[in-house]
Amino acid sequence: MTRGTLRSLFSFGFLTLATGALAQQPAAPCGGDLATFLEGVKAEAVAKGIPVQTVERALAGAAISEKVLSRDRAQGVFKQSFTEFSERTVSKARLNIGAKKMKEYAAVFQRAEKEFGVPAPVIAAFWAMETDFGAVQGDFNTRNALVTLAHDCRRPEMFRPQLIAAIEMVQHGDLDPETTTGAWAGEIGQVQMLPEDIIAQGMDGDGDGHVNLKQSSPDAILTAAKFIKSLGFVAGQPWIQEVKLPENLPWEKTGLQSGMTAGDWFALGVAPRDGNTAFADLPASVVVPQGRRGVAFMTYPNFNVYLEWNQSFIYTTSAAYFATRLAGAPPYEAGSPEPGLSDEGMKTLQAKLQAKGHDVGKIDGILGSGTRAALQKEQQRLGLPADGWATEGILNAL
Repeated sequence: MTRGTLRSLFSFGFLTLATGALAQQPAAPCGGDLATFLEGVKAEAVAKGIPVQTVERALAGAAISEKVLSRDRAQGVFKQSFTEFSERTVSKARLNIGAKKMKEYAAVFQRAEKEFGVPAPVIAAFWAMETDFGAVQGDFNTRNALVTLAHDCRRPEMFRPQLIAAIEMVQHGDLDPETTTGAWAGEIGQVQMLPEDIIAQGMDGDGDGHVNLKQSSPDAILTAAKFIKSLGFVAGQPWIQEVKLPENLPWEKTGLQSGMTAGDWFALGVAPRDGNTAFADLPASVVVPQGRRGVAFMTYPNFNVYLEWNQSFIYTTSAAYFATRLAGAPPYEAGSPEPGLSDEGMKTLQAKLQAKGHDVGKIDGILGSGTRAALQKEQQRLGLPADGWATEGILNAL
């Protein structure tokens, strides 16, 4: 699973802003004749200061990829439970490789933490989740993928700036329009980053004068660290912590953005499994990915960085948990969660919630944040533990 797929699934909420010069340029229309569209892109890139010869070379032979369009229109999303997904992605093999990578590149990771405050396990977990430490980076031509998605009229405002940034990377010698490949949505390299982010956050970790996130692990490690810091990561603070919960917890308070501190939760009987209560003053939320009978975590402000990187709750929680494992935490205690709903059952539940006036977004069979919040309100109304977990019982109750 690449970050390219994931980022496009969740609306690219963390894309960097276009520069002032780019923002002032009128956007060429999407769709229509490709040659005309590319002339508009060329004019915009030249107006930004990129030499015309570079722009022409970058766009020469550009073509629409039907494979990219097919992938974009048939996006899959996380319908697995947290335990299913995390057990598959946070595997023993990946943990072993992660430990070896942190040892192999110890000096680079130390530099990353010294300069940006991001510890090695956090970087290594993203590295693993995105590309299996660089083994699976995607085989889509990056230039053509971005041309395709910028030309397509579904979300040109998201992809057009990335195409201009890719042309700028050609100017820097960091992207070959004919041979550079990556994810279908335009992300490049071992930590799957979009061109704008590479330009803004790219680091030359091996001293060769270029930012090469495909072949250079030091470049990828330092660039990821700088990017993670730019998303708000605070050095020395936790991101997620497994906890044990009392039966009488006010379940309606669980979920992200609780407005409480860790100390408030401790006072309610929430107990960190590792016994560490040193961060009682930090804002914190308690999340129960599979309801009150399953595993429970306390999330801290640094967890928001994971949500900025990718907005899938299952992915981000798994990535954050992965980082704790690389940092020495034991496997989580899965508990005995109630069985969740099938795909069709989830869609039926969403339709019922929507009929009751809740905004659950698209009826897609996914237990996302909107559906969880609506479900908690209905559970509370019905006098049930409001843990936001979708089961046959709550479906029948509705």
